Amino acid sequence: MAEGDERTLIVSAPQEGLLSAVATDLQESPELNVGEMPFTVEDLTPITPDVGEPGSSGTIETGTGLLVRIPPWRCDDYGIENPGEEAVYWRPEHTIEPLREQLESNLDKKHGLFGPEYLPGPSETDGDLFEGYELLKTFAVPLQVTTDQKLTYVLSKWQFDYTVTDDHHRRHLNLALDCGLGERNALGLGFCNLVEKRDPYGEPAPEVHG
Repeated sequence: MAEGDERTLIVSAPQEGLLSAVATDLQESPELNVGEMPFTVEDLTPITPDVGEPGSSGTIETGTGLLVRIPPWRCDDYGIENPGEEAVYWRPEHTIEPLREQLESNLDKKHGLFGPEYLPGPSETDGDLFEGYELLKTFAVPLQVTTDQKLTYVLSKWQFDYTVTDDHHRRHLNLALDCGLGERNALGLGFCNLVEKRDPYGEPAPEVHG
């Protein structure tokens, strides 16, 4: 990066009020610092990504690394050898099943925090969240989780294919776009981009933000 470069920053959250507060603050004081790099915000554009009505299909890609950890008490269920009492980072040799179940369980917690109590969460509905899983890469990265603590996480990047089955499924997928998938979303992990979208007739649809 060099002085004068332009970048697009996407801020995502399930609370509209929080996003409005961030936007208002940036309008009043357009300087934005990323670490020690100062930027000037020149324009603000609200976006509301939506996977589409039932019958729509598309692809969601993780724009940042996805953190999925398998708790030690579930390792035997998946045939994963766990040498201790710590959670195990998901790796390709663990197969898709534990990753799929941990993503659904994590999204259940987010539904409990931000979704209406009277509507079912992801694990309370039929069908899978995604119908296709394409692993792009795995990698390890050190992250400063607190002022005094740095941890190295094993992360993965994915493309997930979906076809919206009903209104509940649509709501769960949109929650994933708002909150991110997996763990440690507050550190920027698991951020999702809607990179391809087709309407129920298979025609390309707008509103992607890849």
